[in-house]
Parts: sequence; C-alpha cells; structure tokens
Amino acid sequence: MLAIKGLTHVYANGVRALDNIDLEIPRGMFGLLGPNGAGKSTLMRSIATLQTPTSGSIVFDGIDVIADPERLRRTLGYLPQDFGVYPRVSALDMLDHMAVLKGVAEPKARKETVERLLVQTNLWDVRKKALAGFSGGMRQRFGIAQALIGDPKLLIVDEPTAGLDPEERNRFLNLLAEVGENVVVILSTHIVEDVSDLCPRMAVLADGKIRLEGSPGELIARLDGRVWRKTIAKPELDSLRGRHEVIATRLFAGATLVFITADHDPGEGFEPAQPGLEAVYFTTLAAARRRAAVAA
Repeated sequence: MLAIKGLTHVYANGVRALDNIDLEIPRGMFGLLGPNGAGKSTLMRSIATLQTPTSGSIVFDGIDVIADPERLRRTLGYLPQDFGVYPRVSALDMLDHMAVLKGVAEPKARKETVERLLVQTNLWDVRKKALAGFSGGMRQRFGIAQALIGDPKLLIVDEPTAGLDPEERNRFLNLLAEVGENVVVILSTHIVEDVSDLCPRMAVLADGKIRLEGSPGELIARLDGRVWRKTIAKPELDSLRGRHEVIATRLFAGATLVFITADHDPGEGFEPAQPGLEAVYFTTLAAARRRAAVAA
C-alpha cells in the first residue's frame, strides 16, 4: 500500500505543482490521468525520491519515503517520461551495467536476472543490438526491463505509451498488466485508453489537485443518462457553449460532433450518448476549469 497525505510542492518560482494531495494506492495497477502540466510528473518524481516535496508525507509498506529515500529506492522500479540510454551499447550490456548499479553484484545471479528480463520483455532476439537501433516500443520495453531489476514492489511508469504505434502500445500494455499482478504499479498518463484498458483504480489530477478518484466502472456509471451528443456546423459551437456544458468536440465526416452534460434531455436535437472513461475525464477537466475561472 502506498499512502500519500497532504502532499504539496511549490517550486522556487512560486508555481504550486501539487496542492494537498491525498491518495491511497493498493497493490495492482493504478491509473493517474491528467493533462500536460497537471502535476503528474512532479508527483511521480516525489514518490520516486527524485525531489523533496514542500510538505506532506509518503509512506510505502511502512517506509517513510521522504525521511528514508534510500530504503525506498531498494524496492523501487521507475520508468520516467524521458528515459536516456547509451545508444551504442547493446541491450544485453546496458542491462548488465544497470544491474551492477542496482547492487546485483554476483556474476551468476546478475546473468540470470538480465537474461530473464530480456525474455520477459520480448527483447531476447535483439539483445546484442545497439539501443540506437531500437524502435520506440522496444526502447520502452527495455525501460521496463531496467525498472524490474531487483524485483521491485513499487513500479512507476510516466507517460509510457506516448508516441508508440498501436501494435507496440498493445505489446507494452500487455507486459505492464503481467507485471502489475503482484506489485503496486502507478501508470501516469494523459491517454485515457491506457487507464481504461489496465487499471481497476484511478484518479484524475488537474491543476495539482486530485479531482476524482475511484474505479473506472463506478465513475462511468455516475454519468449514465447525463451525456448527450449532436452534430453541428462549426460556427454554431460558440453559441452552444453559452447554453450548455460542452465537455468535448470531435470532427466527424467534416462536421463537428459535440458532447455535453445535462441532467435532463436538453432538446435542440441532442441524443443520448453512452458515456465512457473519456467522458468522465473531460467532464472532470471541465469542472476544474470552471472552478479555476471562479477563483480567478
């Protein structure tokens, strides 16, 4: 169990990246959804002991993460958004080097660990290939391999599928799901489908605050009968925004498909829309923008 209480981080320039975050994350996959700039990476770096928050606490399985970061690092796997490697080194040699850095000193144990992880991440056939020649998906799978050295109990992955093609994305998510059966895995992303595919629990972070938390199914059920859609001409959109709570727009066959929330049939030609996690996400962000506008 990862318990976060009252976590706040204010940068030197006055930006409040995290604002009194409370979260309890059990074993398994946990999705952290939020737009760019929401504070997701700041939260991940704080949990990963890469920066010290301004205030609050982080406790993982009895470890005070802020007071004893070295103890947490011994049981942590981390794949950051920007994962750097030595491009001319092979996957085998690079993973062996990282295993040494993580304290796997005994040669036989290290060899077994490296070979097992290369097989697990489906990189065995390219183990002698330089990392510079890896595709984006292969690099991400290598990133998971290095994060799994030492059998971590807490795994953090930050925007792992951004830029991957559909096949590599599916391969990576299947690997992550396999890993997430036995450890705490935090998946930080702005891609709604990643969370809906993998995570039994999730939260939405916006403007440094947790705006919503629960299971995807429960959160979607709350919107039953409240999402409506209509195809309009683009010039109608501004007028429509003045009358309804628009949560999303999408181009469809050259026209604009608009989605709104309303407790009752709004008329004007709108028809019911089946809500999904995307509707939950957009509705939450729209409410956060309204609160920010009122506060300003």
